[in-house]
This record gives sequence, structure tokens and C-alpha cells, in this order.
Amino acid sequence: MGTAPNVHGLELEAAGVEYDRELGIPVDDFLRTSNPRIFAAGDVCTENKFPHIESAAGRIVVANALFLGRQRLSAETVPWCTFTDPEIAHVGMYVTEARRKGIPVKTFTVLMHEVDRAIADGEEEGFVKLHVREGTGKLLGATVVASHAGDLINEISLAMSAGLDLHTLATANQPYPTQSQAIKMAAGAWVGSQRKSVWSRILTKWLSR
Repeated sequence: MGTAPNVHGLELEAAGVEYDRELGIPVDDFLRTSNPRIFAAGDVCTENKFPHIESAAGRIVVANALFLGRQRLSAETVPWCTFTDPEIAHVGMYVTEARRKGIPVKTFTVLMHEVDRAIADGEEEGFVKLHVREGTGKLLGATVVASHAGDLINEISLAMSAGLDLHTLATANQPYPTQSQAIKMAAGAWVGSQRKSVWSRILTKWLSR
């Protein structure tokens, strides 16, 4: 059905706060309104209208308004999930977005029908895609389509928030079998590509002697 901002009857004009009856209250990256002494949080001002975004925005507003903080909403790692069957989840950049920004990107994909637990559960539809900055193990984003995509994306979101790279994800111990093995497998594919790249450079250098 959608949502609409509830900005009626608040006398925002008297407070010098700009607003739009359809789009809500515009804010900057610190969640300040057009009146820098007034902040806003939640669906009335955020583009992504998810409960976990509202919670993060509320935390930022308290820090910035009451404790002279300088926290930015754009610095948040924001995952989302659509609870269809299978579920669809995403965090970070898409490949098209990275390329538009001139960031070289490489994607590593594992299909769920390659994951032992997914096979055992009869939940083989879907995939895990990890998008990394080419030549590094830095995670730029990820897309998961799977029966438990909303749960799987959490591990990737945590890794991105903590600045962990694919080598860490590939070598972390996990109980077996779980569907999160798909993430470890995709990260392992990146590790394998790095090893091949190193050996390729060594062989090329040796043959050129």
C-alpha cells in the first residue's frame, strides 16, 4: 500500500522546517532539517523506509542533537531484505553503481544448489554474490537470493561494517553444514583467484627470462 509522511498540524513553518506533503522532511547527512537546531529521523525523512534504518537514524539523531556528535547516515552499512520466497537481500553497492563511480569491481557467485545444507533442506533456489574491489579483498556489496537470505546477509553486513575482507570470511571457522557456507565458498573463490594470479605472475616472469 505504501506510506505517506505525517507532517500535518505540526506547525513546521513556524519552526523554520521545510517539508513536502508527499516526500516528507528533507535532511542532510547528519539528519538536520532546514533549521539546524532541529533534527528528524524515521520514515518521515529517510529514503529507505525499513525499521532497522529508523533505529539507526534515531541513534544518530540522539548523538548529534544532544551530544554534539558528527555521525553520518551515509556511513551506515544498510542491508535490506524482501521476504518473498525465496528471499531477496542486498547490502552495499551494486555492480552498476560501482562502475558508474569508476570503481573496478569483480563478482564471485555461488549457487545455492552447490551448498550441502541447501541441498539437504530442499532449498536449492538462489545464489550468493559478493562484489569486491578488483585486485583487493575489500567487500563493496553483496546480493543474496535464497530461502534464508535475510539471515545470510547479516554476516556480510557485519563484515562490511567491521572492515573485514574476503580472506577473513574464507578462513573463518563455521559449523558444518549450514547455508552460510555459501558465503565462505564465494570468499574462498576469491582466495583461489588470488593464488592463481600470483602463480601466473611468477610463471610469466620466469618464462620471460
